[in-house]
Amino acid sequence: MPLPAEKIDSSALMTRCRHSASWISVMLLRIIFLAMLAILLLATIPAGHASQEAKGSAATSGFDPLDRWKAAVLAGDQPSLKLLYIASPQSYAITPQGKINDPADEESQFWSALHGQGLTAVSAKILERGQPEPGVEQMVLRIELKFEFHGKSRRQVIGGVQVWGQVGTDWRILVSQRTESGALPTMRLPEPSTPNVHLYPEPADATKELDDALASAKSDHKRVLVVFGANWCYDCHVLDEAMNSAKVAPLVAANYHVVHINIGEGKDNSALANRFLVPLDKGIPSLAVVDASGQVVTSQKQGEFESAAKIGMSDVIDFLERWKPAAGK
Repeated sequence: MPLPAEKIDSSALMTRCRHSASWISVMLLRIIFLAMLAILLLATIPAGHASQEAKGSAATSGFDPLDRWKAAVLAGDQPSLKLLYIASPQSYAITPQGKINDPADEESQFWSALHGQGLTAVSAKILERGQPEPGVEQMVLRIELKFEFHGKSRRQVIGGVQVWGQVGTDWRILVSQRTESGALPTMRLPEPSTPNVHLYPEPADATKELDDALASAKSDHKRVLVVFGANWCYDCHVLDEAMNSAKVAPLVAANYHVVHINIGEGKDNSALANRFLVPLDKGIPSLAVVDASGQVVTSQKQGEFESAAKIGMSDVIDFLERWKPAAGK
């Protein structure tokens, strides 16, 4: 996956949601004295309203408010969508057209309008998830949409970030961001139904994990497969699914110790990328193979694996077979 200018800036949103979380705490204290404000802020979705997802969007995310959001999108239910956003100057949305200071109207209009375009299924895959404050959930999403209209089928994908805050016993969207809609690419590698949001550990953990892998390689004479990527990168999750498939996993286990190096928003661990001759500007995931002494055996310099729509299982297997340690060494 390339590092495009429009990539979701989850770091900036994490900073913003910390401010939003503080605001929520203050508001909850004021609720004691401002009953009318409590009614506005703690308005809940009517019982049973938009609570069940329609056929074609039944997979749950593990976070009930997001499942309610998906159900409302699929149903084109603008009133329910609007209730899920905090309509306050403290919340905002970033759309392809710019920043919206009161996102409830614009966001609910955008997502509910998809129903009229023949929307038949919604999948919101959580690629990265964090809890920067108690009562705050931040998620990087890959939102896959299926449309059927006049006998024609099409699939689209939208990248997004949602920051949810707990208000009383309910949840509301504090901050959101979305990319332009694009055609859903056909992947040649197997895709995860539920991406591992912990696939890439914190960027600060990279050096220790690498040192541990090199130590293990010295004792069992394997090589170290260094995979540069990030949790927000869907192609990184797809490559990992291929690596853990029944066809590839034995090859990996017999020959490599795998280390996932988190590049964060594109700037973390650049020194390690330079050390292993991996140009991150060519996209991620990007791989390097090193021996037990830490010397580079090979590295991908042209973003060879950055698109799971361009490579297949044979490409992954050929790479692993070519750079595995020689027999008997």
